[in-house]
Amino acid sequence: MPADLRALLRDLAAETVALDAIIGPLDEADWRCPTPAVGWTIADQVSHLAYFDDVAVLSAISPEAFIAERDRVGAAGGIDPDVVAARFRDLEPAALRDWFVESRARLLTEFAGLDAALRVPWYGPPMSVASAVTARLMETWAHGQDIADTLGVQRVPTARLRHIAHIGVGARAFSFANRGRPVPCAPVRVELTAPSGELWTWGPDGAPDRISGPALGFCLLVTQRRHLRDAGLDITGPAAWEWMEIAQAFAGRPGNGRAAGQFPSAPGPDARASSGPVASPVAPGSPAANSTVPASHPAARR
Repeated sequence: MPADLRALLRDLAAETVALDAIIGPLDEADWRCPTPAVGWTIADQVSHLAYFDDVAVLSAISPEAFIAERDRVGAAGGIDPDVVAARFRDLEPAALRDWFVESRARLLTEFAGLDAALRVPWYGPPMSVASAVTARLMETWAHGQDIADTLGVQRVPTARLRHIAHIGVGARAFSFANRGRPVPCAPVRVELTAPSGELWTWGPDGAPDRISGPALGFCLLVTQRRHLRDAGLDITGPAAWEWMEIAQAFAGRPGNGRAAGQFPSAPGPDARASSGPVASPVAPGSPAANSTVPASHPAARR
């Protein structure tokens, strides 16, 4: 079944609003707070998203220019997220937030006019426009988690987690290749409980190697925002265990993940919405524009 690009873009817009609800009220000192990603502040997390939004737009509308720049960077040692973050540390928070909002709005606009199946270049193999949008959603959610963890905000899980879980399942082979290890031949069945209580599944039903549990825990694990022990998953079989120990849904060198016990296990959807919408790069009348600042956010108590 062809990917529904309009639905993907709506979900990306909604995830953007959810993140902007968190960063919008922050003061300048908040932006400089260190996050669980060692060496990165909240500002670095946002500049990372804005920078790669710009790069994603370039790859879609001017692939030759993107490839030339990618090859230039590759000849100099390859793209390094830490180097990218360091480039933008002199930006004032207001300018940084404006950059993110404007870059994301441009990405949503430019990608809306493309064919979902069109292949666009990236740092690894080319990918479809639909996959590129899904990857931007995953990155937004994952880096948003780092920001939420820094501020002590507990985000409400949504059905958008399915996109992140799908990337996590699809990245099984990459997780092994990225560490120079062969992929086990045994298939793995994944059964995740969605925030709504619905069951999301991947893999053959009869596979003896299995992973089950909350979709939130799986997504936190494959984006390396939680340690395996804190994801709340039931894992059966050596192939499943071996995968979950190294699972990585994002491109780039193997990540260090998080330490066991660094955060509470099995986080749940107990945040509550406060009053009032927040500014967003999507149309005011769209469903995504109705997101609100969680009551647990520090700004909600000011």
